Amino acid sequence: MILLIGMVLGIVLWGGFDTAMEATNTEQFCISCHEMEENVYAEYMDTNHYVNRTGVRATCPDCHVPREGIDKFVRKLQASREVYHHLLGTIDTPEKFDAERMKLARHVWRIMKDTNSRECRNCHEALSMDYDK
Repeated sequence: MILLIGMVLGIVLWGGFDTAMEATNTEQFCISCHEMEENVYAEYMDTNHYVNRTGVRATCPDCHVPREGIDKFVRKLQASREVYHHLLGTIDTPEKFDAERMKLARHVWRIMKDTNSRECRNCHEALSMDYDK
């Protein structure tokens, strides 16, 4: 009986965990804080990742969250720091955001370098690229 209760509890907890991981892995969730909506998202809407001739759109999680389990979980843990700074109001105005922008960009560039641009390669396959263009 205890084993059955443990299994059911495990399934419920895993389901809740997975639901939370997916709910926080959407563009709508990412731009739910005004820092992202007013700054980065507004700029993103003028890029090829938002509108292009093919109609394919890369959303925030496509570029900033790994697809695989452990890496995805680690990134979500790291994102808790972003929530902390949201609560502190670290970049809650355009002026504060601009003052921190280069530091934030360097952080993202460092991650891209450390992961060999893993998230970019989810969509951009080197073998499919026409290097003459």
